[in-house]
Amino acid sequence: MRYEKGLFFSVLIFLLPVIVMAQSMERDVFETSEGDLEIYFVGHASLIFKYRGKTIHIDPTNMVGDYSKLPKADLVFITHEHGDHFDPKALEQISTAETTIVTTPTVAQQCENSIVMQNGDRNTIEGLPVEAVPAYNIVHERSKGVPFHPKGIGNGYVISFGDMRVYIAGDTENIPEMKVLKNIDIAFLPMNIPYTMTPEMVADATRSFNPKILYPYHFSETDTSKIVDLLNNEKVEVRIRNMK
Repeated sequence: MRYEKGLFFSVLIFLLPVIVMAQSMERDVFETSEGDLEIYFVGHASLIFKYRGKTIHIDPTNMVGDYSKLPKADLVFITHEHGDHFDPKALEQISTAETTIVTTPTVAQQCENSIVMQNGDRNTIEGLPVEAVPAYNIVHERSKGVPFHPKGIGNGYVISFGDMRVYIAGDTENIPEMKVLKNIDIAFLPMNIPYTMTPEMVADATRSFNPKILYPYHFSETDTSKIVDLLNNEKVEVRIRNMK
């Protein structure tokens, strides 16, 4: 097959961000009722989903990736306002006039024209059913009486990709609201002591709603082998990726 020189370079430039992404990140692919869901693991709490021709960013931040080199976003989900989850510069680098941003009331004060979801809200965004789930600390505190993540501020999100339900928990502990989650296929649960959960908390959370696949994420220096051991006899598949 022959290409005109100008066309060849135009195609190459268009594909370059995807090529860079594929070479530098781990990727898992899942078959859904409406096409493949590709998950790219940027690092920490930052993820990229590719689904039905759309690029979906989760908590983009330049703390873990160079977002000037990553694909533009059709859709962005931000769980809360902390800098390792909300980075205005990274958001600017991946946004276009067509990008839809979904976030919390606090973050929305710094993001014009974003779609605001509060704990318990449900919406259909870009054709995807989305549920906002509470994300907060019960035990771990910044100082006495001041949790690292107060109740009512942050979101987790349950996003449905065809018949596959993916839960991105945000910064949270094993809160009671997890026990009412149903039919979760893939769960991303944070395991970063002291800010989120211990491995024991993650194991308890996992048992409370029984996802098919668990990705510990946002785990910093926490020993991921502990959660593998704790859930060794459970039905859930634990997948460890580079999500420090």
